[in-house]
Amino acid sequence: MNPLTTSAFDLPDHLSPKADPALIAGDERHFAAIAESLEQAIAELSDRLAAERKAPGGKGREAMDRDIEIHRLTGRLRALRRFGLDLCLGHIVSADDPEPVYVGRLGLTDSAGRRLLLDWRSPAAEPFFAATHANPMGLASRRRYRWTRGRIGDYWDEVFTADGLEGHAALDDQSAFIASLGGNRSSRMRDVLATIQSDQDAVIRAGSRGALVVDGGPGTGKTVVALHRSAYLLYSDPRLGHRRGGVLFVGPHQPYLAYVADVLPSLGEEGVQTCTVRDLVAEGATAAIESDPEVARLKSCADMVKAIEKAVRFYEEPPAEGMTVSTDWSDVWLSAEDWAEAFEAVEPGTAHNEAREQIWEELLTILLDKHDDEDLEPEQLRRSLAQDEELVTTLNRAWPLIEAADLVGDLWEVPAYLRMCAPWLSAEEVRKLRRARNSADAQVWTVSDLPLLDAARQRLGDPEAARRKRRHHAAVAAERERMADVIDHLLQADDDGEGAVTMLRGRDLQDTLIDETALPGTDPEPLVGPFAHIVVDEAQELTDAEWQMLLLRCPSRSFTIVGDRAQARHGFTESWQERLERIGLDRINVACLSVNYRTPEEVMAQAEPVIRAVLPDANVPTSIRSSGIPVVHGSVAELDSILDSWLAAHSEGIACVIGDPTFRATSRVRSLTPELSKGLEFDLVVLVDPEAFGEGVEGAVDRYVAMTRATRQLVILTS
Repeated sequence: MNPLTTSAFDLPDHLSPKADPALIAGDERHFAAIAESLEQAIAELSDRLAAERKAPGGKGREAMDRDIEIHRLTGRLRALRRFGLDLCLGHIVSADDPEPVYVGRLGLTDSAGRRLLLDWRSPAAEPFFAATHANPMGLASRRRYRWTRGRIGDYWDEVFTADGLEGHAALDDQSAFIASLGGNRSSRMRDVLATIQSDQDAVIRAGSRGALVVDGGPGTGKTVVALHRSAYLLYSDPRLGHRRGGVLFVGPHQPYLAYVADVLPSLGEEGVQTCTVRDLVAEGATAAIESDPEVARLKSCADMVKAIEKAVRFYEEPPAEGMTVSTDWSDVWLSAEDWAEAFEAVEPGTAHNEAREQIWEELLTILLDKHDDEDLEPEQLRRSLAQDEELVTTLNRAWPLIEAADLVGDLWEVPAYLRMCAPWLSAEEVRKLRRARNSADAQVWTVSDLPLLDAARQRLGDPEAARRKRRHHAAVAAERERMADVIDHLLQADDDGEGAVTMLRGRDLQDTLIDETALPGTDPEPLVGPFAHIVVDEAQELTDAEWQMLLLRCPSRSFTIVGDRAQARHGFTESWQERLERIGLDRINVACLSVNYRTPEEVMAQAEPVIRAVLPDANVPTSIRSSGIPVVHGSVAELDSILDSWLAAHSEGIACVIGDPTFRATSRVRSLTPELSKGLEFDLVVLVDPEAFGEGVEGAVDRYVAMTRATRQLVILTS
């Protein structure tokens, strides 16, 4: 990037008064300094990144530190190259100091150490977002920029003191902000960092301890808050850094994750894991929706997830009778008490399948103590015991290796097993849950099964873990033996046997020559956790069982929970406090967002009665803008002509048809169900036969959600 040679401002003719040099000359000078500093920073980061990549990789902690540094430098470099001057969001002027302080996506200093951009997440930048006329937070004025393709297409000034007018544009209050809310949408969420409002900023900057609920209706910016809060917490709270577990962001569905995919990288955060609840379990990709609502209800309670513990315990009972164990040296009696002692040796928290190795080692110790031969080596006895088929078979029966899918499948296939693990179920409920396999090997899973599969997998662990561990140890031993041969050859080549080469005989030095990380092992699943903080959007849809999946991954119980009780498809009659305490959370705080920045008044006027008809106390937010376009009602036969007319009149923007599964999507017109439209927004929304969405709460919620996706125009078509 070259130093700024042209104006950063590209204001349209009707905003020519704002182009007065008296108003923007200071900004131009500052942008020139930013451009020069960016060029230097990019060059320096590129050199440092090249040096890190060329440096020796190291091993263990050293290799991990190098990888983390490369990741950090790469992310920083990508952010600087991605934005250029539009890293700058605007500036604030203190009532005590006339020198503007510029706020940016990232912090930036020049070669002399002068602060050119203040990171938006720093405490000093808070007034840029949070100051209001009621609480100016020490500001005299604030300026925000609206960037379009790397240049400023508009800006607006707010003044908080009587003498703050000097050097600012004729005040247009919130007009530029309001205009930005009605801007064209695209397939990805727009950049909204510069327009975050004080109510949203307060939630973004709230502490991370305990569970924070962000309750807000359509258009209040819940998703904006959730995403920016993720970036803010990673910046401000050292307890949540990537080495401490990092942040997991859970969205409602894949179209939503695709829609918000650019937001966190644009904030300089590329280490946040994002997923849906389905993604937490391997079977989630192909799981079907449970066809029977009553079966789904039974499986979705937290007690059913807890039944997994009893299901596993069934396979952890020591043999009730003793046995004679034959070895190459003598026969030894292994009593029922010895078996119980070996089973009790399992360390708390050890997964079932991985605990078997601990039991085997304890059995080895018990049997070794019973031998009179003091010269007997543990490895000799281990090899001998492995040949005792009766001993191995007895252990396999008492503590078998189990697959999660087999355990959960047995619950649905063996009524007596289900009754034992879930004694609160009635005989009729057990009958309803019964499900036979389609074939000898196939098991069809539903979304309602996923929390149970997840709980079983976490409790059981990997049945192949012990085998992989043995393979890893064998590879290390082979590498150590190979290294020893190499060292022997070096020593034989050393004529006097005195040089530094003799140091290679030291075991510690030999071990440093073996890179165990490069040998066969296993990589941890990225979504298994534990995570330091979890952000959940559209959280009103989670069942109690699905909440258990998230609680397993966040021992600290540090959550940001974003949702709207009025948008819960299956109803949400409790308060947030009641629901979250019931599923196992405490230290719960609730923050409410009540201003609708997205949905025009015209749309909300028709959407509000739809939801209040079934939920009179719904948190329906107040719209702050009007599109001037009335809601249109028409016939389904008009669908094509309506879309053609809209596309002809609008060269930009994106539309969505909701409720017509036969409509084929195009590059600018999406086709979605009401459920998959949740969390998204479109310039034009066309609802097709909304009354066919269903009756009761579910149908009303689907209509309400679909209607409030529109940022400009809503069309409702009926057959």
